[in-house]
Order: sequence, then C-alpha cells, then structure tokens
Amino acid sequence: MLCVMCLGVAAHAQDSGITITEPPPIRVIGPLLHPFHIQRRIVSPARLTDTSRLESLVKSGNLYLSLQDVVALVLENNLDIEIQRYAPFVAREVQRRAEAGGFLRNANSPLLAGPISVSTAGVSTNSSGLAGGAGLSSGGGIVSQIGPVPPNLDPQLYASFQLGHSTTPETNTLLNQTAALTNDYRTYVLQYSQSFITGTYAQLTYVSSRSLENSPTLLINPSIGGYLDFYIQQPLLQGLSRAVNNRDIKVAQNNFKVTNLNLQRQVSTTVAAVVNLYWDLVTFIENVRISEQALATAQKLYEDNQNQAKLGSLAAIQVTAAAAAVSAAKEDLLIAQTNVAQQETVLKNSLSRTGSTNAWLDEVHIIPLDHIEIPKTDDIRPAAELIQTALTNRPDIEQSRINVDSSKIFLKGSKNNLLPALSAFADLQNQGLSGPVNPTYNGSGTGAVDPFFVGGYGNYVSQLFKRDFPNYSAGFSLNIPFRNRAAQADYITDELQLRQTELQLQRQINQVGVEVKNAIIGIRQARTRYETAVATRQLGEQNLEAQQNMFKYGAVPDATLVIQAQKDLAADQTAELQAMANYTHARIAFDEAIGQTLDVNHISMQEATSGKVARHSVLPTDLSK
Repeated sequence: MLCVMCLGVAAHAQDSGITITEPPPIRVIGPLLHPFHIQRRIVSPARLTDTSRLESLVKSGNLYLSLQDVVALVLENNLDIEIQRYAPFVAREVQRRAEAGGFLRNANSPLLAGPISVSTAGVSTNSSGLAGGAGLSSGGGIVSQIGPVPPNLDPQLYASFQLGHSTTPETNTLLNQTAALTNDYRTYVLQYSQSFITGTYAQLTYVSSRSLENSPTLLINPSIGGYLDFYIQQPLLQGLSRAVNNRDIKVAQNNFKVTNLNLQRQVSTTVAAVVNLYWDLVTFIENVRISEQALATAQKLYEDNQNQAKLGSLAAIQVTAAAAAVSAAKEDLLIAQTNVAQQETVLKNSLSRTGSTNAWLDEVHIIPLDHIEIPKTDDIRPAAELIQTALTNRPDIEQSRINVDSSKIFLKGSKNNLLPALSAFADLQNQGLSGPVNPTYNGSGTGAVDPFFVGGYGNYVSQLFKRDFPNYSAGFSLNIPFRNRAAQADYITDELQLRQTELQLQRQINQVGVEVKNAIIGIRQARTRYETAVATRQLGEQNLEAQQNMFKYGAVPDATLVIQAQKDLAADQTAELQAMANYTHARIAFDEAIGQTLDVNHISMQEATSGKVARHSVLPTDLSK
C-alpha cells in the first residue's frame, strides 16, 4: 500500500482534480519568455460541490445509506480529506524550490481527527485515544538549515545595455586639444552564470563598449573595446560534498513522501470517525424504537389502571403513578429523537462539501440500510503477530522513520560546517580593441596607427577568440575561524536532536504495542459486556412478564413493581444496544491500531487520492425493509 503513496505528483494531479497548469504564452513576447518560465502557473479552483452520488441516494425525502455508501461519500466529499490532498502538491513545489537551490519551506499540514457523535455515550476515539475534532501531529515539516548554503542550481542570464553622453571641461588642452571633451558611448554586458551540485560556480561574461570622442589626438575613433571573461570557483573543504549540497533536495523528497503518508493517515482517520458516526446513528435510531416501545407499554398500563380505577378495583394513586411513568417515557423518547436529529446533522456535514448550508440536504432524513451484527467469535491473531503487522502497515511509523533519515541528512551539513572554508579559483580573460582611423587625427599623437587595430566589430571579436590579449589569474582562499564554537554547537545540537528523534521512534514503536494490546483487550471486554447485556435484557423481559402477571391476577396490590420492571427493561435494552455500539467502536479502534482500516473498508488509495470511487451506489428495490 505504501508504494502507491510514492507515485509522482503528475499522476496524482491528473487523478485528484487538483491541477497546476501553465497559461498559453502571451502574444508577441510570450514565445520569447516561455523558455525562461517567467509566466506564472495557475492552480485550479477548489472543488466546492458534491458528487452526484449523494443526491442519487435520496428518495422521497430520505437519504438511504449503506456503510459502503458512507465510505464512498467520505472519499468523494469530505473536506478534511480534500484539504489533505493539497499537501503533496505543496511538498512537490517545496521540492522544486530545493532543486533550484532555495531553502526549504514548511509543507506540513495538520492531521484532523474527524467528527464525533453528539452524545458522550457514543463518542469514539482513534487509535491514539483522541476524540475527533482535535489536530494530530503529521510527523513532518523538517525545515532546519544549518551548514553550507546550498548552491543556486538554476542558471542565470544577465544582460544590460547603457548609452550616454558626457561632456568634460578640460583645464589642460594639451592632451586632448579641446576645451571640452565629449564622449558618446554605448556599453553592452551579457553574462551567464551557474552553480553545480558539487559546489562549483562558473561565470562567463562578455562586455563590449563603443566610444566616440571629439579629441583629434586619438589614433582610433570611435573605438570598440571590451573583454570575454571566464571565471570558475570550487570549494575544496566546506561545501565540497554532493551529500552536503543536495541535502535539502533529499529532505524535500522525504517530506513529499511524508505528505503522501499523511494523506493516507487522514483517509484512515476520517473514515474511522465517520464509520463510528454511522453506527452511532444506527444505535440512536434503534434507541428511538426502544423508547417508543417503552412508551407504548407505559401507556397501556396507564389505560388499564384507568379502567380498573373506574371499576373501583384499583386505587386512584396507581393511575397517577402510571401517568408519571408515561411522562418519563415521553421524555426519554424526546431525548432519543433529539440525538437522532443531531447525529444526522453531524453525519451529513461529514458527507458533503457544503454541509449544513445545503438547503435540500438539510431537509432529508438519513435511513441507514445496515444494522449492527455481532459476530459469534472474534478471530484475533496472537498479539506479537498483530504488533508486527501494525509496525508494517501503519503510515505514522513510516513517517517517523523518514524523519530520522532526514535528521541524518541534515547532520551531514552541520558536520561539514566544521571544516575551514578553502576554495580555489581561476580567471581567464581575453581583451580586444578595434576601430577606424580617426578622421580628425592631426598627427600630434605619438606614433602611427597600428593596422592591427584598424577595423570594425569583426576585428574586435576576432581578437577576443584568438586570445591576442590574454589575462590569467588563479589562486586559493582560506578562512579558518578560531575556536569555531557556533559550528561545533550546531553540530552537537543536531546530533543530540537526532538521538531524540531515534528515541521518539522507539517510543512510538513501543506505543504501537500498547495500542494493539489495548485494542485486543477492548474487543474482548466489549464482547463480554455485550453478552452480559443480552443476558440482563432477557432476565428483564422475564421479570416484566412475571410482574405483569402478578399484578394482573392480584398477587400484588399495586403497579409499582410493574412500572419499575418496565423502566428496568428499557434500561436493559438501551444497555444492550449501547454494548453493541461499543463493540463496533472497539472493532474500529482495533483496525486503526493494526493499520488495516483501509483494507477492512475496501478502500484503495488510488480512489482516495483521486476522490473518485468507481463503485456505483444503487438504492435497493424494497426500501420498506
């Protein structure tokens, strides 16, 4: 399953509906700028409408939902999952930035625990023991930056053009033979520079200038001059290692994996929370039926007592007691109906992007099509085997392992920063000069014009490439900081934090063992409580039947015991119902602890990533059942 999370963003973008595209080139200048990626890319608008599946499950004002339909709607419409789908895109852009030599940005997106039921009796928890609605750590977002600055890996092209005119008054006219020296000049600069992952920096610069002066003493006028310069610099100690210079890229790639794993965690967490909502709604609806049945029983006793009181065979106080029981039963029914209405609101908000603001959805009632079924036995493998399965399946453990790896990568930068800064450089420069003979030359200058310099722009360029006037320079630079306390402190700090991260991973592994064992205990306890609740409810039914018969045939003088038996049976039925709900919660928590929530609910990460479930939802033909 984890291999699915490592798919490229290009495919992810194609499936998820989230796209980042480049606009068509702007006319005229667009084709010229396009190779340099100057134009901004465009992110597609957020999807704020529900899929057609939701409306297709509505009939006659009711929303008919099976458990699998709930899971499909969560994958398609839930906003918590949709928000998390953007995280891999953010991480991919941070990776692009790192590949260009930029510092890392935080790509962390908090994990949302999901919705909770309206009643504390139905509150569900995730495998970490947290109720829904709180933010959970995503285990990513490492952005530390200590050590040599990564090289800027995007090449740069610089060009400039300058023209001007200058007039300089001359106090000594002997040199230029003019009282005011004028110069019309044009200067061109073109430079290409690039850094490499080895730390190498190279720069090629071309400078050309044309100068036209009014002095008759110049041999060549106008003159064309300039140079072609190649400069290269290479660090030899600090910043030399590829592992140091590409550490941000490696960590960005790790963070991209973390965001994909975090999306998987969000899907698992949200699905578990909403499945708990569904089963709690089933429980609340069944509790309404129990409350209605209790009210009907209390109403019948009240009517029977009224009839017997009219005949004089029963004291009037018994009618009052039965009426009080009816009132209490009505209050219990009202509470049960309120729980259903509120639970519907919470569940609908989890299945729709528009939630309670959706007018037509607000009017429909949810009719669950599935019912809680407790299996006869629990096929639970040995704890050691389940713990090993959890360590393999759970994405949060993989996230922590990746974070340990990222800490080790960053440590290389801190260690390299301890070295002195030693670098070598070389500079090769070729110069040239050319131009026509000065037509105003009066012969006052020294010597005659050298024909080698007479010519135009072609002669100047020829001198550059023939290297007629070369300049060379090379050397080393060394910077040794005394004591170097800041770099040493950074290195030790990062090493200590690495040890903390390793211990945190081990602590998390140990915690997984605790969660798995507690989940096993939780299932066993839930089954025992359910079996006890069933036996208690059966005894309550027998007790009520016995008390009714005793009261009916006059074995007891009043209905107090009958009323109490009715209350006890309603409480026993509610306890049995809650025990069934608790078993479903324990089973969901067990699946989360093992890391098998997606498998149990038949979820593929490809569908979860895209937000498009291939399975079609079809309403059953007979909705009366």
